[in-house]
Amino acid sequence: MIEKIFGQILRKHRMLNCLSQEKLSQECGLDRSYISLLERGLRQPSLTTILLLSKPLNISAANLICDVEELLNENTEN
Repeated sequence: MIEKIFGQILRKHRMLNCLSQEKLSQECGLDRSYISLLERGLRQPSLTTILLLSKPLNISAANLICDVEELLNENTEN
């Protein structure tokens, strides 16, 4: 469940920054297919990956995790 929520948050921030998966992958040095796997909740990011993703998404790694935590809490309360 956490993987899926992280994927939703990642996609939301990528779209807010008008970045394609390809462009995001170029900016953070990760493979585009890995970003796709993250967005679909099929992989869990490491701390290093979260830090790499946060810069081109214009959000701190801490705020990225907070967004995930908030959505997770909303889903568990419902």
